[in-house]
Amino acid sequence: MPSARQAVTDIGERDRKQGRAVAGKGIFAGLPWWVTWVVVPVILIVVFGGLLATALGFLIGVLFKVLIAAALIAGVIYLVRRFTGSSSSSSKSDW
Repeated sequence: MPSARQAVTDIGERDRKQGRAVAGKGIFAGLPWWVTWVVVPVILIVVFGGLLATALGFLIGVLFKVLIAAALIAGVIYLVRRFTGSSSSSSKSDW
């Protein structure tokens, strides 16, 4: 008589041969495809949507601030070179 472990191994082997996923077969087995691919993602988005929106908003805010900082620094560099280059007699090699 085969042991319980051998029986479980045989079931897993049979499922692999038939192309079925072994890991999650108990949860979604027998459910229509739209439950797995439509309902479950919608539930996850509703539950974690606030967290996702907060993280995305934070990321966009940081990127916007980086762009503003880069534009301001570029503007300062432009103004300094423009006004010091025309009024000063020093060459660019002094930098």
